[in-house]
Amino acid sequence: MPRDDTTANDATVTPDATVTPDATVTPDGGGSPAGPPPAQTGRPERRAAGPLLPRLKAGPRAGRLAGVLLAVVLVGAGGGLVSAAALTPQGPGSSRPVSAPLTAVPAGSSLGVCPGPARLLDGAPVGNDPQFSPESATARSDVNALVLGSGAGILPGSRLASLTGSPLVEIAKAPPAPDGTATPKPAGAVPTAGVVSRRSVDAGTVLSADAQADHQASAGAVMRYTAEDGDLRGSAATACQQPANDLWLVGANTALGRTAVLNLSNASSSPATVSLELFGAKGPIQAPGSRGLLVAPGTTRSVILAGLAPGQERLSVRVRSAGGPVAAVIQQSVLRGLTPGGVEFIAAAAAPALRQVVSGVDIQDPAGLADLTGKSGFSDAGPALQITVPGPADAVVSIKLFGRDGQKALPGGGVVTAKAGSVTEVPLSGVPAGPYTVAASSDVSFTAAARVTRGLKAEDATDFAWSAASARLGSQHVVPVPGTGERYLIFGAPDGRATISYTPITADGKVRAAAAADIAGGTTTSIKVPAEVEGSPLVGYLVSAAGEPAYGAVLLQEDGRQDVSTMAIAPGASGQEQVPVTLGY
Repeated sequence: MPRDDTTANDATVTPDATVTPDATVTPDGGGSPAGPPPAQTGRPERRAAGPLLPRLKAGPRAGRLAGVLLAVVLVGAGGGLVSAAALTPQGPGSSRPVSAPLTAVPAGSSLGVCPGPARLLDGAPVGNDPQFSPESATARSDVNALVLGSGAGILPGSRLASLTGSPLVEIAKAPPAPDGTATPKPAGAVPTAGVVSRRSVDAGTVLSADAQADHQASAGAVMRYTAEDGDLRGSAATACQQPANDLWLVGANTALGRTAVLNLSNASSSPATVSLELFGAKGPIQAPGSRGLLVAPGTTRSVILAGLAPGQERLSVRVRSAGGPVAAVIQQSVLRGLTPGGVEFIAAAAAPALRQVVSGVDIQDPAGLADLTGKSGFSDAGPALQITVPGPADAVVSIKLFGRDGQKALPGGGVVTAKAGSVTEVPLSGVPAGPYTVAASSDVSFTAAARVTRGLKAEDATDFAWSAASARLGSQHVVPVPGTGERYLIFGAPDGRATISYTPITADGKVRAAAAADIAGGTTTSIKVPAEVEGSPLVGYLVSAAGEPAYGAVLLQEDGRQDVSTMAIAPGASGQEQVPVTLGY
């Protein structure tokens, strides 16, 4: 039968405990009948809680009124109990994982460390600490730098300084601190840029730009070395590098006539302790003296790699730093007898991954390359892809080459097995001359870089460059270019159609009208950089990509000389980031 609530005399409510008329509240929320009055203490008698409910006459209205009054009393009295329960740790049976909260991290300054000029080793130093001889009479080294202003036309505080912090060029003073009110964009304001054009340097330098509105400033610099005589004849250029604690460099050579000098620069205020991992053609190389290399703040430490790994035709270096982050670059040069074979700065490649893309690979006439590389001592004078597999498992790597009119078949089919812990070289010759993008994939992580060569006569001076694997293009990459020579933007879209927007920036600080290139999937496009735009020398571009993944590099050549150099387009500026923060002890 349905329960008849009208038969109740005195209401009894039991959410957690039974409450009866004249009950008192106990600390645990239960009730007990009223006992005898407490002993006299000289003060007026005061009961602990008093009756919860007055006695009511039986009936449905009385029952309903009792329930309402009881609910009010329990809510008022139990508020503290609910709050305490919420703050009390739950038992093992009711625990649940709670993710760490995300905390915003302010954007830091944009920092680019540029290496010093290429230096010739003095004699045959013992060990791995070099002594350098003076530069040749025709050697020139300079830096081009760009710092992009905000949409309101305000430049961030920025400067070019020596590695020790001594100022060389003040690009822009830091703007005044905001007063909390929004600054309206001036009518007719146009984007502007701070520019350093062809600043001569004789040592390492640092480009720094302050953050703006919780966003890292968009900035970049390139250092270029050229020489028309001497053993270091040739051209070498590299984008100035964001310091890091883990870097991979591919393409070193310590065989006879080849010199590789690793330059470690510390632009931070903390000492850096650097350890090197070396990989050769036959596997990892255990080298005494490759661990615990101290790089003091504001200094560059140079290490002759032949002192650690002599006679290695293929050598990759992993640079790991504890403490301050470092910038790392390898000065690689070749001398075949008395004939210079070129000079280059080997920059860091992308970290090991299952897929790597290398752009800016310019290949010469296949017949001339076959004749040159067939001569003794010229095996490294042709284009090639080097693959470094750091893990314990071999990698089966599929390599595809994309040119102006689509994919080109590589001799041998383009599938190779790269041994674990070693460096494998795959020739890229045998295809028509022109610019290419190389895409390689595997089931095992690896890193890679491609050698680009210039010159086809054994009796003449030749040159080479290394184009490292890089990340896909995004938005707002600042791409400075050297001030002289033949300069090309090389873009590749290995997977599908992509659109590249490239906006010229000139030496007068003006951001000019943008142009766009539509790149078909599986092709590579080359865009010649003009010497000037509207009467002002061109110093760089602002590059953005849309559509399928696209990759880019800058290819440099010298007028009338067999000189070549490449540099991958550096990642764009990052905004404010969030990181999980866990408190504990």
